[in-house]
Amino acid sequence: MITPAAFAKNNPDRARRKVPATRGKRVKVVTFVKKQAIFAQGDRAGTVFYIQKGRVRLTVVSKFGREVTLSIVSEGEFFGDGGLAGQPLRKGSANAVVDCELLQIDKKTMSLALRRERSFSELYVAYLLARNIQYHEALVDQLFDPCEKRIARVLLLLADFGKEGTFKTVIPKVNRETLADMAGTTPLRVSFFMNKFRRSGFLAVSKDELQIHRSLLNVVLRD
Repeated sequence: MITPAAFAKNNPDRARRKVPATRGKRVKVVTFVKKQAIFAQGDRAGTVFYIQKGRVRLTVVSKFGREVTLSIVSEGEFFGDGGLAGQPLRKGSANAVVDCELLQIDKKTMSLALRRERSFSELYVAYLLARNIQYHEALVDQLFDPCEKRIARVLLLLADFGKEGTFKTVIPKVNRETLADMAGTTPLRVSFFMNKFRRSGFLAVSKDELQIHRSLLNVVLRD
């Protein structure tokens, strides 16, 4: 079965070609600049997005007004697909972390493609399986791993570690509140361990970027 990362790397526009009715408003390529809102919590869930280039932050706001980052998704991944499961409205918001190029697919067209196009269906199923595994691993981390390992794992995930050799040594800088949400800890603890990682040579921090070294994996593997 094809993996989302391999599909995106080797076939950057194949997803669009495999979806029926690729002309007009049902399927189109859309672009968003850094920090631009893609959709907001409460919007109608009428489309699905596939990331061809860029990175997107998914967030949710509680009834008390607190915003939490759920995940950051990148090339070869879908998002905004809750409508396929019957959700009429968006349960969260999506914003571009960097300049993005996305494939926007109408919900009905997406459902039709999943039934008729085997290659496209395999792509989406591979993504769902990968997402399910990631959520399961994150839950295990929350239950058993110390804070230091959770933060290191989030940083490695943001660098696409393990995605078909697409490890990115340089990623856009992520604020400590976002990292805290994703690692299930506090911004203060994030700052403490980020400084520790920097002193140990596992990462370097500049104004707009984080440079991640593969040696950070040692923190995750440490007993």
